[in-house]
Amino acid sequence: MPYEWIAPDVGAPDAPLAELHLWPYRSLLRRDFVVFISATVALILVPLLVVIGSPVLWGLLPFFIIAVAGLWYGLHRSYKDGELLEVLRLWPDRITLHHHNPRRGDKSWEANPYWVRLKLDPTHDRVPNYITLKGADRVVELGAFLSEEERAALFDELDDALRRARGAQ
Repeated sequence: MPYEWIAPDVGAPDAPLAELHLWPYRSLLRRDFVVFISATVALILVPLLVVIGSPVLWGLLPFFIIAVAGLWYGLHRSYKDGELLEVLRLWPDRITLHHHNPRRGDKSWEANPYWVRLKLDPTHDRVPNYITLKGADRVVELGAFLSEEERAALFDELDDALRRARGAQ
């Protein structure tokens, strides 16, 4: 699952009761990226072997370079977008959400967990099983990049964590 509950550091002062890290799913690892680009270059080069030594090669070569560069750029941008990270920390007296987006900057939210309302919207327009937290006069989304099933499982786990935090007050 592209989210993980971090065990609290019991010895640390002001350690949260629970900490949750969420990130987008990565289907292509960095080492597979090199293999994929190499295989693509090799497959494109095979037809070019026929025209080596002729002027046609120079006509086709720019298109080959543009195709590989476009693929490289697209995958690199996908990796950059995948650096998105949401960190939710839960204490008996407060809950914080830190949303790190490498292209849009960081956003933070803080509220009292007693007043926070967790909501799961199974028929949301944009994302099925849409999870929101409402508190401190603000509504924030959580894990919109997760799959529908992952958001449903996360909702149950987060609901349990919030109940424990409210009970610890």
